[in-house]
This record gives sequence, structure tokens and C-alpha cells, in this order.
Amino acid sequence: QVQLVESGGGLVQPGGSLRLSCAASGIMFRTYATDWYRQAPGKQRELVAQISSSGSTVYADSVKGRFTISRDNAKNTVFLQMNSLKPEDTAVYYCNAARQRLNYWGQGTQVTVSS
Repeated sequence: QVQLVESGGGLVQPGGSLRLSCAASGIMFRTYATDWYRQAPGKQRELVAQISSSGSTVYADSVKGRFTISRDNAKNTVFLQMNSLKPEDTAVYYCNAARQRLNYWGQGTQVTVSS
């Protein structure tokens, strides 16, 4: 059974940092494209960052220069380092792993940026 478990969310002040983790069981992240998505209340889910199986990365314009996605193959975990957080970054953040017709989601972790 495949499970993706996110952690690391919480409440942070504007300008602060958080590091999200997504740990996988049942699949090897290094063979999947792994994404971080987010969904704010009343808005559609949007792609934040992606790391391919080869390690190349893609970022949404809104987070470029502030967020960094990375992968630890030994721990089978993907990370999202979020710096210089803004109130508009407030959302539930989801981990996704996809390969061909396979697509897996985590349960999400809440990130709230507020003073």
C-alpha cells in the first residue's frame, strides 16, 4: 500500500521559514516526479514545485527564489524549504507523486502565515 505523509506545517509570521517533509512508503520517490501543491480556501489547487526523477526542478513564479524542493533518496523523502513566507502562502500543502498512470497524494499539511 502506498502512503505519502506530509509534516512540518504550522503557524509562522510573515518573513519566516518552514520546512515541509513528505515521506513515502510503498514507492521509491526517485522513480517518480514528485510535486508540492497547495490549496487556499476558495481557490483551486495549484502546483508549487516539482522535482523530476532525474532531479530537475520547476517552480511556480510566485515562489521562485523563496522555495526550494529537494529529495533525499536514502530517506525516501521530499522536502519543501519555504523562506520569506508571505500571508498569501497560507494554504494546505499536498505532496504528489506521479508516474505514467500512477498518481498518489498525501493528506496535506496546513501552513498559515500570519502576524
